[in-house]
Amino acid sequence: MIYLEDLLAPLGFPRDVAKKQLKLVRHMDRRVDLDTMLRDGRFEIYQAWQSSPVFSNATSIVSFIGRGERQATFVGVYDVGAASAPGDASLPSIDIGIDVRAHHHYALTKRSEFDALAGRLVIDWGEATRAWHQWYAPGLKPVVELLPEGYVKEFPGYLNVVLSLAELVTMVRNPTANREWHRMLSAAAGIYLVLDTKSGKQYIGSASGESGILGRWRSYAENGHAGNKLLAELVRKDHTAMQCLQFSILQTLDRALTRQEVLAFESLHKRKLGSRVHGLNEN
Repeated sequence: MIYLEDLLAPLGFPRDVAKKQLKLVRHMDRRVDLDTMLRDGRFEIYQAWQSSPVFSNATSIVSFIGRGERQATFVGVYDVGAASAPGDASLPSIDIGIDVRAHHHYALTKRSEFDALAGRLVIDWGEATRAWHQWYAPGLKPVVELLPEGYVKEFPGYLNVVLSLAELVTMVRNPTANREWHRMLSAAAGIYLVLDTKSGKQYIGSASGESGILGRWRSYAENGHAGNKLLAELVRKDHTAMQCLQFSILQTLDRALTRQEVLAFESLHKRKLGSRVHGLNEN
């Protein structure tokens, strides 16, 4: 059996670390969407604030996000620095959807040498999932799988698809690692939604033809706007706006439908959501 340390050790992980120096941490929190926070860069802010001094005796932590009943996906290894007590006025105010005024704050520094395994290494946390932080010991966490490089996530079904632009680009550029995404998205035509999560404005588009939704979304992976006028203006005014674009599917359609039939469905969704008047659809 392969254990956590077997994959981390070649990257510099100490197999013989002293007891009660290194903690394993499995984050699960119903109050927030941790996967979204990880994508948009807020996860490390979230992790730094703890309601109790759980990291105070550790020199480093190995961080995971919980998956399913007992699995956990590797995020990274962090060195634990200075800790601040609750109510420290020198700390900046933050907004992560949680009141942290009574929380302890830790200065955590991520070690980049382990980044190649982030999002790919999945372990079995074991039955004691309520113990979300545990002291490390060899042979404690068996590896469930090592996902291929460039893997985004499991295909969730058409109507549950939600991808950031960064995820879309990664998915398109790594067809082998994301073969199910490529197979499913190319098999269906459909009406899709591009949401600017910063402003809330929406663009509704359609995809048809031999390559289906995948064929259309490849264009967005190239430049973020796929030639759509208002999206292009948005990106031109603020290049960072691309980081706020989110892609989802409103309706799947048979690829045998004519282009005019697909456009009729597209127009219907534009009327329903008002994306011409209040969104990013100009036509």
